[in-house]
Amino acid sequence: MRLRNITGSREVIAESAWVVQEAIQPECPGTWKKMFGNDSPIHIEIGMGKGKFIHTMAKEHPDVNYVGIEKYSSVLLRAVQKMEQEELPNLKFLRMDAEDIAKVFAAGEVDRIYLNFSDPWPKDRHARRRLPSREYLARYDIILKKGGMLEFKTDNRALFDFAVEELEPAGWKAEVITYDLHGDKALMEGNVMTEYEEKFSGMGNPICKYVIYR
Repeated sequence: MRLRNITGSREVIAESAWVVQEAIQPECPGTWKKMFGNDSPIHIEIGMGKGKFIHTMAKEHPDVNYVGIEKYSSVLLRAVQKMEQEELPNLKFLRMDAEDIAKVFAAGEVDRIYLNFSDPWPKDRHARRRLPSREYLARYDIILKKGGMLEFKTDNRALFDFAVEELEPAGWKAEVITYDLHGDKALMEGNVMTEYEEKFSGMGNPICKYVIYR
């Protein structure tokens, strides 16, 4: 679900010191550790929504650098507002389409990728647009370091089944697959919930998750 357009959101984002601006993005591949000023691992969330998950992760793991990626200005604005309330030195944002992800990160530059409650694009003709599709997995394969992991969570069982079916043709393997994350005590250790996860799990919807690698 998309938030309505918020007047002035683009202007706020264009002036934010926490957002890597579009003019700079072509220079980003291979420079992220320099931008953060350290050699810590790089973790990214694609389609971060309002930023609750990645902001919490960055706060709890100061030894990791986080980059939140969101396409819509009106949604990214909420994440920027969280940073205004509590600034974190190990968190930056990108406003961009995930289709261009390999243009802003160098080969093997990313240590972990998070996909949380992604748009299901339910019509078959839009399957290529789904973030856990084989087309997107091929993009992630470029930027993810050897031994890196990708984590995906959703309450949408149809989308999750699709995502699992995409693994073999895309050349990825699963380390973990669960259809009831909140029923697994081991997997719930350290689990950070997104806004949607809180909402849907509160409604009794089981949360699906996988952790995959190449």
